[in-house]
Amino acid sequence: MSAYLPFAVRVLRVQRLSPTFVRVTVAGESLAGFAGHGFDQRINLLFPPGGDAGLLPTGPDWVDRWQAVPADRRPPLRTYTVRAFRPESRELDLDFVLHGDVGPASRWAGAARPGDPLTVIGPVAGHPGPVADVAWAPPPGTGRLLLAADEAALPAASAIAGTLRPEERATVVLEVPEPADAIEFDTPAGVTVIWLARSRGERLGPVVRDLLTDLVPVPAGMTSSVRSGRPAERVGGSGDGPAVAPDDGDDDPWDVPEPGAAAGSGGFYAWLAGEAGAVVALRRHLVGERGVDRRSVAFMGYWRRGRSQPN
Repeated sequence: MSAYLPFAVRVLRVQRLSPTFVRVTVAGESLAGFAGHGFDQRINLLFPPGGDAGLLPTGPDWVDRWQAVPADRRPPLRTYTVRAFRPESRELDLDFVLHGDVGPASRWAGAARPGDPLTVIGPVAGHPGPVADVAWAPPPGTGRLLLAADEAALPAASAIAGTLRPEERATVVLEVPEPADAIEFDTPAGVTVIWLARSRGERLGPVVRDLLTDLVPVPAGMTSSVRSGRPAERVGGSGDGPAVAPDDGDDDPWDVPEPGAAAGSGGFYAWLAGEAGAVVALRRHLVGERGVDRRSVAFMGYWRRGRSQPN
């Protein structure tokens, strides 16, 4: 059996959370076979063009059936995060960023009503394979955690932060468009949440860099622009940020270390998600400027500024 299959669901309820966010809860008996992995679990969603549920593929050969649909009628596929899964009631919460009619996901979520069809492509419960849809994997004994995200990754960051153990110490920095988009969520006592609003001129990168002064002191003897005010003396890099070693893989906006791979960073682990350029720059700063082992940084470009996917 395939590790990932389509699950036919329908909208159960729609809740406007803020000017930017809407929560769509979907449900269906098919979710009895869905495997909820928690944290920042990623799934694929297929949106029916014009609400035509007949175009949504089913079965293990769903990819072939989806690709067989003419391109102008093919259900758009997008990747999203599970905000919450309640297996006892067969319900999934999905939080969407609303940005008008510019893409299929925002368009669908903005018009969603109870009863509307949707297809979730997700993991099958009981499948023996390894979990490949969760990026959050700090090694045991990690003492300092950093989560930094913009609105695209807010559901993932919120889901992670809400499930941390009481003894874990985490700083969570969240950038949203407006102050009213600060959607509060429950966290353990050891979690500090910092909300930023772009409408106030606050941006993720500068704030996180300031916080790192306390979270990740620059190693003694490391020549760095953090200490000296000059560009870091490293090989490679570009003029738009700190130089980095050429094997750091910073051109790829997605790098998730293998579970347990983090080493050599004094118990520090960072999870960075959001606009690709912003998270790559933060990862460069951590690795190239503060000497953090790159295996202690998971960074994920959820989207790229100035680039959109076809409808």
